[in-house]
Amino acid sequence: MKQPLTGILPVAPTPFHADGSLDQEGCRRVMDCMIDQGVDAICILANYSEQFLLSDEERATVMRISLEQVAGRVPVIVTVSHFYTGIVIERARAAQAMGASMIMMMPPYHGVGLVPGPDGIVEHFQAVSDAIDIPIMVQDAPLSGVSLPVPLLVQMAKQIENFSYFKIETPFAADKLAALIEAGGKDIVGPFDGEEAVTLLADLDAGATGTMTSGLQPEKIRPIVTQYLAGNHDAALAQWKLCLPLINHENRQCGLRATKTVMMEGGVIGSDHVRHPLKPMSQRTKDRLLSLARELDLIALKWGK
Repeated sequence: MKQPLTGILPVAPTPFHADGSLDQEGCRRVMDCMIDQGVDAICILANYSEQFLLSDEERATVMRISLEQVAGRVPVIVTVSHFYTGIVIERARAAQAMGASMIMMMPPYHGVGLVPGPDGIVEHFQAVSDAIDIPIMVQDAPLSGVSLPVPLLVQMAKQIENFSYFKIETPFAADKLAALIEAGGKDIVGPFDGEEAVTLLADLDAGATGTMTSGLQPEKIRPIVTQYLAGNHDAALAQWKLCLPLINHENRQCGLRATKTVMMEGGVIGSDHVRHPLKPMSQRTKDRLLSLARELDLIALKWGK
């Protein structure tokens, strides 16, 4: 990438057939749909991609299919998180060799009793950076249970060559983003938020330059970022208000299931199956999701029809 990545970098869902097997053709269709949604990049194999429910073989298949299908039309970010540094290095090298533009990784964790200290975290990211030439995005999320205070993130940004993008989705993300940008300066190349853009306006006020949402409504959320960065703050606020009911319903009621359900309804994929022990949405939650999606006339809701 010649220019810093900004805008919207949504996470792609991993589609399964109704019997739970990997839907390879669905993976290809998801990539094409997301490009038609006008995304600035696509992130694969993230938590919202159910990466923790994929075998190593399936993970490699999803990466290969996705990168082949995108074929350079937009940057692809490959998530490579694992507790073992050696596996993360292997995944990162494979992603770069296959054409990934960036990798994303969480700090190493395996429950609250297996979290390395700050030195181990720095060494983990340093080892991965030494193995590749593409940028690293750190995912700072409550899911890991790992504390990544601003001084530690700034230390790594200054010390580790490829460590330059940040997905901050902790409580009070805006305050953390503002502190990170102030302390890190030019080493903070890409400050992003997540959580389906539920705090996006506050995070943009704090200096965020983009967001990593799901693939549910990128074409509606992207203008919030572009208008804000262009100085049109009132227009950004108006667009955020338009999107907020669906953002809130996805974030609080649906989780990773929302994009799959809307994409199935729109003919992008054939099933919205999620792997056990995850459970499908209630019909009540699904009905509200589809009603809100229809009000916004989402691309995913009609793409395959």
